[in-house]
Amino acid sequence: MTRLFVSAAAKSSGKTTITLGLAAALFARGLKVQTFKKGPDYIDPMWLARASGRASYNLDFNTQSPHEIRALYARAYGDAEIALIEGNKGLHDGVDPLGADSSAALAKLLRAPVVLIIDAHGMARGIAPLLLGYRDFDRDVEFAGVILNKVGGERQEGKLRQAIENYTDFRVLGALGRDNGLNIDERHLGLTTPSETGECDEVIAHAREAVFQGVDLDALLAAAAREEQRPAPVLRALPAPDVTLAVARDAAFGFYYADDLEALQEAGARLVFFDALRDRALPACDGLFIGGGFPETQSAALAANRPMRESVRAAIEAGLPTYAECGGLMYLTRSISFRGEGAAQDMVGVIPADSVMDTKPQGRGLVRVEPTADFPWPEAGAGSVAAHEFHYARLENVARDLRYGWRVKRGYGVDGQRDGIVIKNLFASFTHRRATSRDRWTDQFVAFVRQKRKRHGAGAGASAGKDLTGRRQAS
Repeated sequence: MTRLFVSAAAKSSGKTTITLGLAAALFARGLKVQTFKKGPDYIDPMWLARASGRASYNLDFNTQSPHEIRALYARAYGDAEIALIEGNKGLHDGVDPLGADSSAALAKLLRAPVVLIIDAHGMARGIAPLLLGYRDFDRDVEFAGVILNKVGGERQEGKLRQAIENYTDFRVLGALGRDNGLNIDERHLGLTTPSETGECDEVIAHAREAVFQGVDLDALLAAAAREEQRPAPVLRALPAPDVTLAVARDAAFGFYYADDLEALQEAGARLVFFDALRDRALPACDGLFIGGGFPETQSAALAANRPMRESVRAAIEAGLPTYAECGGLMYLTRSISFRGEGAAQDMVGVIPADSVMDTKPQGRGLVRVEPTADFPWPEAGAGSVAAHEFHYARLENVARDLRYGWRVKRGYGVDGQRDGIVIKNLFASFTHRRATSRDRWTDQFVAFVRQKRKRHGAGAGASAGKDLTGRRQAS
């Protein structure tokens, strides 16, 4: 199994753009490239999937056991010819002070050699002690080599290469110059998504050409190769679906883990995707899933599509089982506005509260929640759930008589103590969940939809949606 772990000495060193360029360059050479992203992240995998032509998967110590990480990695690898795993933060950074959840720990778990990205701006001979420190800090980490980024010119590159050759055993796999064309726009939650970037394919093509010009791909592939027996791809048969879930997927809502969508199908759901910005009504469905995303940047278009907002509200008020995460929760409130900027945009209005975007995060990082007696789904259990949140929005003018399905033990949620608003068969929270052996939320939600369908009948939605469930993987 050929694989590489792309990491860096520090965040914002360019590892996402370089990983994107590597995936696109190797794909252009005719290789089947499977990408992965460490930790909870929705946006980077969207870009990686676009560059590689295959769904990208997250590997996360917070929600998955080491065994589960290895199993997902092996299953997703499938018929690929190389795996590219993008780390987060710096190689040795993480929440655990001993590094148990760091990129280095994941690289060791997967036995993946590390390509270390170095932001070389203003650096010369000093790169040698930096690399020696990384080599000696944890001798169990295997390094494939280093890629120099943001190099000022041939003269600086020569000095860097000479220092690395004279003092270290690191191999320089490539060097990229300073290039504003390699920058992907950022905003309050990180990179913009591919669906929001009009020149998405041009950005990927630019990164691909930069890698072609600056990276020795043959040396990189040689460093990635491993002599080991490769397990046969695991093919899992899907059961015949007995419920239909409408899933919002567009420029406003796109935060879905590929394996979560697969898990919904494995639980017996047929997925029908719809566009909350352009479609006029919900597709015929037994349940509704609205994930996170950027409804705040698309609020004018969402407000303008009044027929869809009315369709969603009518369906939820009629008892349609609905799950909404973060951006989905915001869409279901009365309005979305930016504090001190412009007028509020009308939203669905089924949740008696207003979403207000602040200038700093209201909830950010790993969370832990526990179900209350009001949690609506069956088999939820009494244990805590490890998840994550990242939102600048807060709810204001909240009705006092709302029920909440979660107690917040770590994190913020709606108000620092509660999350998971329950209204009829709606469950909406700021918390993002992940379907794992520790949290089988997909099984619970589909069982809830099935239970309500048997009791009340099918088809709470209306019209025809885009049936994309023939795709085994979410793109």
